[in-house]
Amino acid sequence: MALSRRPGRSGNALLLAVCLFIVACGNLSFFSRLQQAFPASGGSLPELLSLAAAFLALNVLLLGALAFGKLTRPVLAAALLIAAPAAYFMDSYGTVIDKDMLRNVLQTNPAEVLDLVTARLLAYVLLLGALPAFLVWRTRLAWRGWRRELASRAGLLLLSLLAIAALTVVSGSFYASFLRGHKSLRGYANPLYPLYSAAGLMRGAQASERGARPATIAPDASITRADGRRRLVLLIIGEAARADRFALNGYARDTTPRLREAGAISLDNVSACGTSTAISVPCMFSARGMARFEPQAAGSEENLLDVLQRAGVNVLWLDNNSDSKGTAARVPYRSFKAAGVNTICDSECRDEGMLVPLQEYIDGHPRGDIVIVLHQMGNHGPAYYKRYPASFEKFRPACRSDDLGRCSREEIGNAYDNALLYTDHFLGEAIALLGRNDARFATALFYLSDHGESLGESGLFLHGLPRAVAPQAQLRVPTIFWFGSGFPAIDRDALLRDRDRPFSHDNFFHTVLGLLDVRTAWYRPELDILAGSRDGPKQHP
Repeated sequence: MALSRRPGRSGNALLLAVCLFIVACGNLSFFSRLQQAFPASGGSLPELLSLAAAFLALNVLLLGALAFGKLTRPVLAAALLIAAPAAYFMDSYGTVIDKDMLRNVLQTNPAEVLDLVTARLLAYVLLLGALPAFLVWRTRLAWRGWRRELASRAGLLLLSLLAIAALTVVSGSFYASFLRGHKSLRGYANPLYPLYSAAGLMRGAQASERGARPATIAPDASITRADGRRRLVLLIIGEAARADRFALNGYARDTTPRLREAGAISLDNVSACGTSTAISVPCMFSARGMARFEPQAAGSEENLLDVLQRAGVNVLWLDNNSDSKGTAARVPYRSFKAAGVNTICDSECRDEGMLVPLQEYIDGHPRGDIVIVLHQMGNHGPAYYKRYPASFEKFRPACRSDDLGRCSREEIGNAYDNALLYTDHFLGEAIALLGRNDARFATALFYLSDHGESLGESGLFLHGLPRAVAPQAQLRVPTIFWFGSGFPAIDRDALLRDRDRPFSHDNFFHTVLGLLDVRTAWYRPELDILAGSRDGPKQHP
């Protein structure tokens, strides 16, 4: 790593070569989306070339401020290794590598990571990352002394800055349109936007680490019930399920036969708080609502589960996904990802296995209401074919590859619908369990997915786009209610009249409080989905 005064390549030359390589080879998504927004055939070619030059200069400016002296090769090699996988996910799925996506990556378990490892990803990492990083590391750099090297680097950075300024002035109206009217395009600038997002995530993590113990919410929470009958409620958190693929919502395929037979009620116009599990799950259990919710501060305040426990409810969280994203930090928690715990496993452990120990848990809690949260693996992509047993492969041919680029849109949709069919079976079995306890409890099921999923529409796959630019496929989520015969009267007709009314994850907190008759000043009846369909008091003091 020592710098050599012998002949070698200058640091500036290596910096320019790496930046040119990344801009040309690691930004196909950026430039293709840019060309769609400003078609070259429409006379925008000079402006597009101008922006490409400015983008190159910006990369030189930012990387050049760090890649100097002994840090030249490590910084440039790291930039290549960051840009390569980022380019793959942008090119393959239309993913934006923002703070929320990075947070989701950090909270992903090894099994989910393996689903994303494809031959194409390895090719990107090798050809765009590892191989050029190796060549950078092996490059001998000349060193002409601190004074001359600093002057040379300062000159290059100043030239880059002047180039950006000049290009902006010459094509001012174009840059104004790009910066103001096409903000989403900046999310595909590689590796600048991923690096910017990582810095923002680190700042947020440092701020949250300085926080104290979670602030108390709803300290007055209590349950006073005239009939005295205990409640047994299953809260089921779906994964990557789309409202428009549920037959109960009008989808042509019968993906929800068990729910239809059980008489479940489906809402058709519910929006998610975010487009990733790491955002949506903590948000839906928060009292803040999506407008005030801050992911980095989610752990600094109690959530719905704390309020239920304070009111005397027995709360249990069972998880067949990665984890609760911190939501279940203060309640009993069990992971069902391993065969030693989950008794229904084949190629992977199934959501249905979470239902097996529930009767024992219910029988072991003879006092107080019971709320059990079941966090599904659901339709987690891209390996949809792994999310259901072979007996549920009704729609064929189904994509059986982790690399969606190898499958047609029809095959991807078939695999996705098969996974939804298994979710319907899982929900049907959960309803059957509640039915077996109907004589002892007032029973209810409330299912709500964390986010939706893109299945190739507009070239997008999976989920995770920033909410401001995310398509409805990633935001519109299925919402299901089922009530046992002993549950206090719910006006089904009134609820069905509301099925197209706009709701969101903001309604979850208050609807659950209403289901359990939790009295607190924090309860807002106007956000309780069931307030207009339920007998009894509509306001809590």
